[in-house]
Amino acid sequence: MSDLMQNDAPGAPEKDEELMLDDWASALAEQNGNDAPVSASPGVFQPLSKAAAPSTRNDIDMILDIPVQMTVELGRTKIAIRNLLQLAQGSVVELDGLAGEPMDVLVNGCLIAQGEVVVVNDKFGIRLTDIITPSERIRKLNR
Repeated sequence: MSDLMQNDAPGAPEKDEELMLDDWASALAEQNGNDAPVSASPGVFQPLSKAAAPSTRNDIDMILDIPVQMTVELGRTKIAIRNLLQLAQGSVVELDGLAGEPMDVLVNGCLIAQGEVVVVNDKFGIRLTDIITPSERIRKLNR
């Protein structure tokens, strides 16, 4: 009954919340094997400058073996499902790319270069004619 009366008093819920938080802090400290309250312990996380070992070096070798998806895009078009279902062997689909226009080279969906199609030993390839600079790529992302 006294608990109910204390909760009705002005300011009592705030004191109860503080006591509850202190209880949680004590329980967490006890669980971690510490007798000191959590709030009194030094920072749990180390500053970022100390977290990274000074012996680590910026080495591109770490990422050289990561596979990426490279795509050469001839052109694109939008087509209604009705027309898509009518396509058969021998159908021609008009693309927005023009004959003789450079092909887009995309890596993981990001334009990195343009080039022209070449055939070497009966296999298609692409000769890069223009590399997109990093600043141009960033500028296109901001559009």
